[in-house]
Amino acid sequence: MMTDGDPPEFEDLPAVRDALVSWYEADHRAFPWRETADPYEILVSEVMSQQTQLDRVVAAWRDFIDRWPTVTALAAADRAAVVSFWTDHSLGYNNRAKYLHEAAGQIVDGAVDGVDAGEWPRDPDGLSELMGVGPYTANAVASFAFNNGDAVVDTNVKRVLYRAFAEMHNADDPNYETVANALMPDGDSRTWNNAIMELGGVACGKNPQCDEAGCPWRERCHAYRTGDFTAPDVPTQPDFEGSRRQFRGRIVRLLGDHDEMALDTLGHRIRVDYTPDGEHGREWLRDVLSDLSDDGLVSVETRPDRTVVRLR
Repeated sequence: MMTDGDPPEFEDLPAVRDALVSWYEADHRAFPWRETADPYEILVSEVMSQQTQLDRVVAAWRDFIDRWPTVTALAAADRAAVVSFWTDHSLGYNNRAKYLHEAAGQIVDGAVDGVDAGEWPRDPDGLSELMGVGPYTANAVASFAFNNGDAVVDTNVKRVLYRAFAEMHNADDPNYETVANALMPDGDSRTWNNAIMELGGVACGKNPQCDEAGCPWRERCHAYRTGDFTAPDVPTQPDFEGSRRQFRGRIVRLLGDHDEMALDTLGHRIRVDYTPDGEHGREWLRDVLSDLSDDGLVSVETRPDRTVVRLR
C-alpha cells in the first residue's frame, strides 16, 4: 500500500531526483516565462495556460507583457481593454481577464493581508488571496517566482506518477500529493516542478514518447517494464502494440528479473514469432539492444559460447 514518505518503487531517491533534473536542464522547451522569476509575468502565464495550449500562449503572453509590462501598468489599464485583448487572442473565459486585472489592483493597493503595497505575497496561502487565484495557480506562482511552493500536481504529473509507480497504478485512490511532495527535493520547487511537468508534457504524454524523449526514469518505470501505459486520463492502452517501444520495455522488464540472459533466450521471451535467423531474429534483436545500449540501459557481452545481455 502507498504510505507517506519516500516512494517505495524508487528506492534510490537522490539518483531519481538527479536523473530528472539533469534531463530537464540538458534540454527543455524554452517558454519565456521559464526565463523569469517575476511573479507578475508568471501569474499571467499561468492564467493564460488554464484553457489554452502552451504553444499558443507564447505569442499572447508576449503581446500582453509588451502592452502591460508591469503589475502597476495592468492595474492602471482600462478593464474593457484587458477583456478585449483576452477575446482577440482566444484565451478562454473573459472572467479570467477581469480577475487578473483585479488581482493586479490588489497588489498595487496592498490589499493582501500582511503584504505592503506593490509587494507580492511569497507563499501559496498569500497568493490565494488574489482574485481568481486558486490553490493550483497560487502554488505554481509560489514555486516558479519564489521557489517556495509545494509539488505541483496537474494532469501531466498525475499521469507520470501513475505510470511510474506500481503502487500508484494499483491503488484504488492514489494520493498524488503525498507522493509528489515526497519526490520533490526540499527548497527546489522551481526546478523540480518545471522538470516533472516537462516530463509529463514531452515524454509521458497520452501517447508516450519514452525512448524518443529519452525519459530518465525508463529503467525504473512500472509502465515501461510492464507495457501498461494507461493512466487517469488514458483509460485504454495507447496504440503502439507490437511497436519497438513495447519490445524495449519488455526487454528492460525481463532483465530486471535476471542477472543476465542469453540472446536467443531473451528473444523467445519477448516475442512469440522470434526465430534466430528469421525476420524478427538475432539481427532485429541486436538492433533493438543497440538502441538500449546507446541509451545506457543495457550491456551486451559476446562470449566464446554465447552472447549475453544484462541491465547496466
